[in-house]
Amino acid sequence: MEWDFEAEVWLWKSDAAWHFLTLPQDVADEIEDMPISRGGFGSLRVDVTIGSSIWGTSIFPSKELGSFLLPLKKPVRVAEGLGVGDVCRVHLRIAQ
Repeated sequence: MEWDFEAEVWLWKSDAAWHFLTLPQDVADEIEDMPISRGGFGSLRVDVTIGSSIWGTSIFPSKELGSFLLPLKKPVRVAEGLGVGDVCRVHLRIAQ
């Protein structure tokens, strides 16, 4: 399955370097309902496209936010000119 959505870049903690996107609730609900096996901590392997950047990573469920979190690595943030508070267009696909 594949989804296209917009999400805002946010920082895990003010003193940390971990940047994330929170998947929209409708996307998270669809993923949650999928009968697929998960990795550690409930993670799922995904392929992501933002702008001209394409990479594989994992999304992680967040009970606190009631969604999945997509880590946004520094090379992608730099290549796409993204910082905290920026909204970006995401194409997400569950990896095969």
